[in-house]
Amino acid sequence: MADRVAAGRVTLVGAGPGDAGLLTVRGLRALESADVIVADRLGARSVLEGLEADGVVLSAEVIDVGKHPGHHPVTQEEISQLLVDHARAGRDVVRLKGGDPYVFGRGSEEIQRCVEAGIAIDVVPGITSAISVPAVAGIPVTARDVAAGFTVLSGHVLIEDLPGGRDHTVVLLMGVGTLAHSAQVLSRSRGGGCPVAIVEDGYGAGQRVTFGTLDTIAHIAALAKVRNPAVVVIGDVVTLSPSAPADLRGAVRPSVG
Repeated sequence: MADRVAAGRVTLVGAGPGDAGLLTVRGLRALESADVIVADRLGARSVLEGLEADGVVLSAEVIDVGKHPGHHPVTQEEISQLLVDHARAGRDVVRLKGGDPYVFGRGSEEIQRCVEAGIAIDVVPGITSAISVPAVAGIPVTARDVAAGFTVLSGHVLIEDLPGGRDHTVVLLMGVGTLAHSAQVLSRSRGGGCPVAIVEDGYGAGQRVTFGTLDTIAHIAALAKVRNPAVVVIGDVVTLSPSAPADLRGAVRPSVG
């Protein structure tokens, strides 16, 4: 049975890809009125730092629950309990998550925990890196006559049964570590010459784009020492980037409806 509704509330806010200018106005208002901000590492912390640099003063207590690869100092259960405990104490809590909180962000788990505890909740969507990071490199995930749809996947999942060809864009998040395997599998349906772009640190100081094909990208990325955070884009839309190499831009693209 759910507990009594607390005086406080929890607002789940998507911070976007890490640029404070891409935080929604509604998200900013939630941060300005918060008593406590529970913040992730990727996206969220850089947005808070960006707001501070722009002269935005936030009075909330900031609790850092950021995770690093292989190092999770605060467990997911502990994070969810933090939200409940502070809201029960009558505080307005913002759970600030990078990108959109429902795109590989475990936002649904946190909201469910609050619902079970009888906590008032709200959700403010954020701009997901799956779309915005390719965009900063000049790559649309769909384009007329090039790609009519796209699929967003975590690089940690198996992709053997992923349908479609080069005219169906694939966006891999957290996909650098499994890049060689992903490229090998996708080349079966899309061909080894299918264009690939990897956008590292989108909107950050280390932003960089690495291009290749499914046949070559794993080797090229290894030589370039590509690292996360990065978004991998696979499909003919990669050829639309102004910075794509000439051999990719000149590739013949299929016509789609």
